[in-house]
Amino acid sequence: MREPELLFYDGACGLCHRSVRFVAAADRAGRFRFAPLRGETFRVAVPAERGAEIPDSIVVRRADGALLVRSDAVVHVLRRLGGRWRLVAALLALVPRRLRDAAYDAVARRRARWFRRPDAACPVVPRHLRARFAP
Repeated sequence: MREPELLFYDGACGLCHRSVRFVAAADRAGRFRFAPLRGETFRVAVPAERGAEIPDSIVVRRADGALLVRSDAVVHVLRRLGGRWRLVAALLALVPRRLRDAAYDAVARRRARWFRRPDAACPVVPRHLRARFAP
C-alpha cells in the first residue's frame, strides 16, 4: 500500500469537520491522513510560497507531492474512496473546473451560516482513527 495522502482542512469550519468525518469513516483502507490547514504538518509539507497562494479550501497533498485545491481536491478524494463515490467523482469531473469551483466557492461563502462552527479546532476523534490525524 502506498503512503497515505494528506487532506488539510480548515479547523474552524463546521463543513470541513463534517467532510473530514465523512472521509475518515468512508476511507476504510486508510488512504488519507488529516491535518489542519495552516497547522504544523501543513507548514512542513507545503512550501511557504505555495502555501501563501492557496485559498481557504480543502487541500489534498497527493503521494507524488502535487497539491489539489477546491473542487479538484473534492473530486480526487471521492475518486480515491472508490465504490459509488468513484461514480460521483466521475460525474463531477465532467463539469468544467470553472463551474465546479464557482459552486465550491458559493458554498464556501455561506458555510458559516449553514454549518455550526466546531467547539474546538481539533475534533474529538475515536481512538481507532487518532493515528490518522496530524498536528
